[in-house]
Amino acid sequence: MESSRDNCIKNKHKISVAPMMDCTDKHFRMLMRKISSKALLYTEMIVAQSLIYTKKRKEFLSFNKEEHPLSIQFGGDDPNLLKEAAKIAEDWGYDEINFNVGCPSPRVCSGKFGALLMKDPTKVAKCIDSLKSNCSLPITIKHRIGVDDYDDFKKLDIFVKEVANAGADRFIVHARKAILKGLNPKQNRTIPPLRYDVVEKLKKTNPKLIIEINGGFSSLDQCVEALNTFDGVMIGRSAYKHPLLWSGIDQRIYGYNNQIKKASNIIISLIPYIEEHLKNGGKTWDICKHLINLVEGIPRAKIWRNQICIKSIKKELSIDHLMELTLELKNRGY
Repeated sequence: MESSRDNCIKNKHKISVAPMMDCTDKHFRMLMRKISSKALLYTEMIVAQSLIYTKKRKEFLSFNKEEHPLSIQFGGDDPNLLKEAAKIAEDWGYDEINFNVGCPSPRVCSGKFGALLMKDPTKVAKCIDSLKSNCSLPITIKHRIGVDDYDDFKKLDIFVKEVANAGADRFIVHARKAILKGLNPKQNRTIPPLRYDVVEKLKKTNPKLIIEINGGFSSLDQCVEALNTFDGVMIGRSAYKHPLLWSGIDQRIYGYNNQIKKASNIIISLIPYIEEHLKNGGKTWDICKHLINLVEGIPRAKIWRNQICIKSIKKELSIDHLMELTLELKNRGY
């Protein structure tokens, strides 16, 4: 039987859902897995140092077996800590490891990692080598096209070549540069202009490397077109804010003849998962804060979302009431 790891490599991760802080926790990943059985999912970024020294390692690493294929994203700049983290990730059962060299957060950059590392390709190469040396998982990297004034194509190409020589298996390139002085992380997702042309040039210059593109993708049509040039497409905020827009991934991208699910079908399929979460001491809001984005663009959508929000935040949303509200959606054809 083909393992999820083999399946990941064969498909070259045509579509993936980006790691997003405060968004891509295990509950959201379960939601996305109901929407697509094939897309690669990512954890939120985990700082290697925090993973090594925490007493709550299970909270950092736990996931549901249904989430495969699943990549864990690490941040950090200490090769020794990353080496140890790599072994932990493999033992825990992840399918691959991604190294973050794109986060523009001041907190992250003050730790001398994230996007700031693009200015030091040699250090990044050492980090990739350390990750690679202590596990058998694919090691990938997510980065920008540049950072601050370190943004000409020659520097980007040198960065990619050096990291590739260190053993990186795949490059996910956010087609914006990061501006670390003057812009916050949210502004860095929108203000620096998208430069798909730069990523295309990078791919043409390095045709043997597996290069995926990230940034600004909001429809499957855009992804299909991009796959004519790139090896994969990573979607981000659009997947979180409008998850149902992506219900055709398996059909359009992977050629599977699955029935496209409606919001009510997806929520109903998650009921056993929600029940188990509650039995283990969790709250309905932990999951419902992700579910509410499923219901949009239909009559009374705002009323439905408000009912779910208010009840779950107040810890008053029972499974029976959630099912009742969801069946009301289903009866209306949604």
